[in-house]
Amino acid sequence: MHLLDTDTLTHLYAGQANVVERLRTADDPDVGITIITKVEVLRGRIDYLLKAQTGTDLLKAQKLFLRTEELLHQLMIVPITEAASEEFERLRMVPKLRKIGRADLLIASIALANRATLVTRNTRHFKQIPGLQVVNWVD
Repeated sequence: MHLLDTDTLTHLYAGQANVVERLRTADDPDVGITIITKVEVLRGRIDYLLKAQTGTDLLKAQKLFLRTEELLHQLMIVPITEAASEEFERLRMVPKLRKIGRADLLIASIALANRATLVTRNTRHFKQIPGLQVVNWVD
């Protein structure tokens, strides 16, 4: 299984050629995102909609929100399971990982619990996490 991090999903959504090609040629049929990535993406779209200043901006923000919802419905969303919550608790106790944000630790925990490869541009950040398989499809 490959799980797209938020940065990679954003590139896929924008049609970035490398990400689209890697997804098309992936030998793994199970490609999705974590529930955390879904939350991050929707939160960004909601914030954009709520902060829109003009009627035109509101309509644009609403259109982007609805398009994002459509994209998300096409993806496998991997939830937080008991195993993922246990991985999260374990990772939170590792001193060198305290600088990694909570959302990223949750994403890593879900990937570890599912023995998934995390697809992210931020490989240096995530490679600090023992046992986590990380690849970059953007560059």
